[in-house]
Amino acid sequence: MAGTQRQKEIAKGLTLLIPLAPWADAEAIREAAGQKHLKALPPSVALWLATIAHIRHQHTSYDALLADGYDRDSARFFVVDEINEVLTRWRASRLLDPDGDEEAIGG
Repeated sequence: MAGTQRQKEIAKGLTLLIPLAPWADAEAIREAAGQKHLKALPPSVALWLATIAHIRHQHTSYDALLADGYDRDSARFFVVDEINEVLTRWRASRLLDPDGDEEAIGG
């Protein structure tokens, strides 16, 4: 499969970060990590942010919490455990630190 060096780094990083992610999720994360607003970041950081944003929106109650009137930071706080459960299922090489600033750029 042809691709830029960045695309190759993202693909390799994805396999290392979340080796058991379902194909549909992995493809969506790979595409998101390559988006223009993340290109200034190192591939590993873009991949992590894309992964967390994807899980947050597709596999947690985050959007429902926002719809119920929670602000973004509160909703993010309440879904950290849900995100880490998905990461654990996918055998992620790292988990989300609830006290970290790793989501500052994510969706």
